[in-house]
Amino acid sequence: MGICDSRVAIVTGAGGGIGRAEALTLAREGARVVVNDLGGSVSGEGASTGPAQAVVDEIVAMGGEAVANTDDVADFDGAGRLVQQAIDTFGQLDVLVCNAGILRDRMLVNMTVEEWDAVIRVHLRGTFCPVRHAAAYWRDRAKAGKENDARVILTSSTSGIYGNVGQTNYGAAKAGIAAFAIIAAAELGRYGVTVNAIAPAALTRMTANLGGAFEPTDEAKARMDPQWVANVVTWLASPESRAWTGRVVETSGMRTAVAQGWHRGPNSDAPADSPAGVRDVLVPLLEAAVAPGMIGP
Repeated sequence: MGICDSRVAIVTGAGGGIGRAEALTLAREGARVVVNDLGGSVSGEGASTGPAQAVVDEIVAMGGEAVANTDDVADFDGAGRLVQQAIDTFGQLDVLVCNAGILRDRMLVNMTVEEWDAVIRVHLRGTFCPVRHAAAYWRDRAKAGKENDARVILTSSTSGIYGNVGQTNYGAAKAGIAAFAIIAAAELGRYGVTVNAIAPAALTRMTANLGGAFEPTDEAKARMDPQWVANVVTWLASPESRAWTGRVVETSGMRTAVAQGWHRGPNSDAPADSPAGVRDVLVPLLEAAVAPGMIGP
């Protein structure tokens, strides 16, 4: 018996890294898992059935239940097939973890439209499409008088909520996912669905080239293991988390925090009566506000 016993979960981008750890941990805690992975490179090229099936084999070897799926989650019909596969195979869907993503980092002045579009597509559209299909399933169940205790867990990033140089495409997508979580939580609560996001930090193939010549110590590697993230996601996927929705949680082996996003800071109810008059109203507010930073507190 685990905290996700008898639940059915989809994990996208689960062929390696954080997604793999999430799928394995959900299975250890009793969930039946649909392991989705297109099997492409970090930058999104190519496809292979190998990564998803390898994780399924790991789950089955430890006595769990899992099936592989290699649909493109940013394709609307593919995402529909993914959700339907969970329902057809296991009879229900309780948890959707959207983890799939790619990187095409570039300084803004050098970024191509293709690099922008590819990252936005996988992260943002690849979140919308499966959530849209899953939400329709849960809505229909609620309208039929059936009770849902469902979870959506999205993957944002500190690059999105705090910012990171060289990642305007990735950061914009991840900030969008954080906003998506808050709005979807407000919309789907009536159907018995909570929606939360994580901003994880872990050493995976996506972070392998971010440190340059830096080589993390063994202690740092242990604290940046994807397992720490998977523990939080698995709890969020469980019935124990039903009271919490619309949150963004930073998670790693170094820190657990609830990120608090845009809120009204210094303000005035005195409007400027001309463009030149804006100075007298706005400058004192700017001076009183906390300066923007690249990382959170």
